[in-house]
Amino acid sequence: MRAWANELGFSQIGVAGVDLASAEAGLQAWLDNGFHGQMDYMAAHGLKRARPAELVPGTVSVITARMDYLPRNTPENWQEIEWARQSRPAEGVISVYARGRDYHKVLRSRLQKLQERIAEAIGPFGHRVFTDSAPVLEAELASRSGQGWRGKHTLILSREAGSMFFLGEIYVDLALAPTEPVTSHCGSCQACMDVCPTQAIVGPKRLDARRCISYLTIEHPGSIDEELRPLIGNRIYGCDDCQSICPWNKFAGRSELPDFDARDGLTGAGLVQLFAWSEAEFLRRTEGGPIRRIGHVRWLRNVAVAMGNALSQLSPSDPLRDQLRSALSARATHPEPLVREHVEWALGR
Repeated sequence: MRAWANELGFSQIGVAGVDLASAEAGLQAWLDNGFHGQMDYMAAHGLKRARPAELVPGTVSVITARMDYLPRNTPENWQEIEWARQSRPAEGVISVYARGRDYHKVLRSRLQKLQERIAEAIGPFGHRVFTDSAPVLEAELASRSGQGWRGKHTLILSREAGSMFFLGEIYVDLALAPTEPVTSHCGSCQACMDVCPTQAIVGPKRLDARRCISYLTIEHPGSIDEELRPLIGNRIYGCDDCQSICPWNKFAGRSELPDFDARDGLTGAGLVQLFAWSEAEFLRRTEGGPIRRIGHVRWLRNVAVAMGNALSQLSPSDPLRDQLRSALSARATHPEPLVREHVEWALGR
């Protein structure tokens, strides 16, 4: 099974049992604290996330899979390169994972192919494939199956691969022997907690999504809290700070697949250029990618915030200031109130 998984682009697979009762208290406390923000689907499914056999009756084991996503041509000093982007306030920064094809599509199809290979060998069996697409406690299953340990930023960390990878699962009605979990190797390091611009990591392994830049720029549907807007900087879709700072990510693996190579226009592009995208161009450029899911209005909201932050950072004599102001003014009467609000705020910066 490992050989088949490797052929399909997965870096590691494991097996977890379905008794996740010990994780229920932590999940419930996270929900009770409101840390899920407006991700209502998290509360709607409640503890079903920790009960695989309730989600898919008959499930006895869970096959977990890891797929590295750094682009094939990623240089060794990629962390240094990513940090440097934040020193260029007029450049829009998109999270590394979102610069290529939508990982949901890639992993789901390849997990299905893995299932088919298993079925060819042993015969038909009950199964269901997941990739961040249902009430699944992915990180818990991954840590229990030896994919890595839960880092203080809540992501799974591997000594061999850092945290720059996607997770997927196959729920099966087969009694498979679980793979052994690994011990934590974070030690006293809390670089991820210290570097978070909005201090969203409120404690080791405790994330308040309401303050997380990834949540604010992707999941959050409405107005971004004015207190948090300046802290977003030039990040327009997601945030990698807690991963870019992590020492273990010097071991992050490169994907063998072209799917995760960065698309033209999504790396190093100026905010003025990105803000000028019409809805048609936005849809064309993001087709088949994860960014499309937020829609053009949220895209403009995010870029407007970054443009406002750029205006507050650039030198008064910098010619980019006039370009930013002109581009923002052109959207000042946008038909969507959400866009107008954030443009007005940006111009006020």
